[in-house]
Amino acid sequence: MEVTAEKNEKVANMIFASIYPHYLNRLEKNGRTQEELNKVIQWFTGFDSTTLQTLIEEKATFRTFFEKAQINQNADLIKGVVCGYRIEEIADEFDTYKQCRRLEKLIDELAKGRKMEKILRQPK
Repeated sequence: MEVTAEKNEKVANMIFASIYPHYLNRLEKNGRTQEELNKVIQWFTGFDSTTLQTLIEEKATFRTFFEKAQINQNADLIKGVVCGYRIEEIADEFDTYKQCRRLEKLIDELAKGRKMEKILRQPK
């Protein structure tokens, strides 16, 4: 599947705080915790817990969320398919969409029981 400018814009304008509870529900159903979710988000974005909470309270869009983030230097190690899109094939011009899919890949791995040290990628 190919990302379009319209798809990127739609995701960019979604409110992170409206999606966060869905992430959390999915993880809790699979025996994971909010602390683990926040740890993954913080590793990926560089946000501390206060900044993450502030962005949730401010109802930041995904665009704002990722613009303020310091994406982890190892984020390019996040590969695979999420929602029918191969992450590494998403064009750089659709950065917000790509970062959103990367975050969802990390959350998928957490929900599936993958070990935290594998999720928080390090170069080999």
